[in-house]
Amino acid sequence: MVDRDSIRNFSIIAHIDHGKSTLADRLLLRTGAVSAREFRAQFLDDMDLEREMGITIKANRATVEYETGGRRYMLNLIDTPGHVDFHYEVSRAMAACEGVLLLVDAAQGVQAQTVANAYLAIEAGLEIIPVVNKIDLPAARPEDVALEIEQVLGLPADETIFVSAKTGVGLDALLDTVIRRFPAPSGDPQAPLRALIYDAVLDPHRGVLCHVRVVDGSMRLGQKIDLMAAGWTHQITEVGKYYPRPRACDSLSAGEVGYLVAGIKTLHDVTIGETITLSSKRAERALPGYRPPQQMVYCDFYPGPSTESSVLREAMEKLWLNDSSFTFDPVHSDALGFGFRCGFLGLLHMKIIQERLERESDVNIVQTAPTVQFEVALTDGSVIRIDSPSALPERTRIEEIREPMIACSFVIPEDCVGTVMKLAQERRGRYKTTEYLSPTRVMLTYELPLAEVIYDFYDRLKSLTRGYGTMDYDVVGFRRDNLVKLDVLVNGTAVDALSVIVHRDKAEYRGRRLIRRLKEEIDRHLFEIPLQAAIGSKIIARETIKAMRKNVTAKCYGGDVTRKRKLLEKQKAGKRRMKQVGQVSIPQEAFMAVLEPDE
Repeated sequence: MVDRDSIRNFSIIAHIDHGKSTLADRLLLRTGAVSAREFRAQFLDDMDLEREMGITIKANRATVEYETGGRRYMLNLIDTPGHVDFHYEVSRAMAACEGVLLLVDAAQGVQAQTVANAYLAIEAGLEIIPVVNKIDLPAARPEDVALEIEQVLGLPADETIFVSAKTGVGLDALLDTVIRRFPAPSGDPQAPLRALIYDAVLDPHRGVLCHVRVVDGSMRLGQKIDLMAAGWTHQITEVGKYYPRPRACDSLSAGEVGYLVAGIKTLHDVTIGETITLSSKRAERALPGYRPPQQMVYCDFYPGPSTESSVLREAMEKLWLNDSSFTFDPVHSDALGFGFRCGFLGLLHMKIIQERLERESDVNIVQTAPTVQFEVALTDGSVIRIDSPSALPERTRIEEIREPMIACSFVIPEDCVGTVMKLAQERRGRYKTTEYLSPTRVMLTYELPLAEVIYDFYDRLKSLTRGYGTMDYDVVGFRRDNLVKLDVLVNGTAVDALSVIVHRDKAEYRGRRLIRRLKEEIDRHLFEIPLQAAIGSKIIARETIKAMRKNVTAKCYGGDVTRKRKLLEKQKAGKRRMKQVGQVSIPQEAFMAVLEPDE
């Protein structure tokens, strides 16, 4: 059993691409957890997608040992994602720690996610060590960044550690500071077992591996455990730690972080934030858990060419076993057939799920444009939430429509303030505050509708700030506005997958732009195809795709004109009949036309 005073549990938090995974790699090398021969970049990132995109998607953990001052310490390290979509992964990792390393790029300085993650750690009551990384860069300004951290977050500049995760400079000072500054875990080893499940993964051979932080008591092989909220009993078949490869051990005691296997079949039998206790000596009360991850973005997945609906269902159920943070429910569209309405944490999460489905299960997917969840107050006094425009009730039953609002922080260069404020106002933003982080960098805060942000907003921000602007957001509630459902009719039939809920002031502009794009994407057919945008029964825009022409009079050389007229009338009648029964083929690109950025 490990002495609790020799344990340090901490995680690394930072803005995206500030070097969290590289620092974790370097710490593994420095402490000898990984040999130089078996080392590779992004060692803790298991997924191919993580390595290709250069980002962390799932929080990863490793236990390392470090000796200093004649004493050996056990360090439990958790590397967290930096992208705003995986904010919930960061909060879960923090619950297993006593301290965090707040990593900041020495060239870029404090960014939007730096501030958001620092506040998360402060709210959790964790000890924070500010670390300035990438001091080896030619553009590095470590002292200035340390002063920036002090000004924005109130963390003393003289306590900042300067490191280069790439070269290994400053690592020993960092490890010594971790041992000196971070408290040893609290908890009573003699009390009844209370262990927090902060993450879980599915192993195809052993079932679910629950990643746990033992708060009180201890657990060992063969003991029977209860999941306090679910009420199920299981028997422990393995306990262990990540070194960083999983390695079985005899027991886990108070303050330690590790994993357990107990014959749990699927991830959906486990709730993240669940408390584990012993069946023979139950704890009186459970640990505070987590709020479940909140889906922000919704879209439809339909089987594409060469993919059956049943095959897509199997692929989604298989992926759902490994990632329960997305949801899916069956839907039907007249234009696309049977598919699934899916909920995601954000646009990046949506892209990753689509990519994993296509790679791991070899399916083709037709994806509709993403939308957000709306709150609808009905005339009978009830309130419902909808995640698809097609689910909107009849207009006569609607009292008001409310859209999700976000508090959005932008960290931008000082000379870009005017252009970013203009962009935010175009997207119906409400100005809140301006804060100068340094003479050259500013943090703007706005309240914006989430629906105006999920499409091209981040790309526009990067473009207007020459790549230096960053943003972070948090959903703050729903607000009433003048919103309407914009329907798109193709050949007189409304296509649910192309419907959107928009502000009335922008409805005509969005409708005209959308059907112009559809006209470019939908191929010409043998009959004329009208494209219409409508609000209710009122048509607000129209385009027409002309029919493919065939010269049916080409074989007539001379002769009476009535013969040619007869052939033309016959052709016209055929086209009219075809228009009534003909099917319009709508390509995948047409459904994504909704996402086209504004000119």
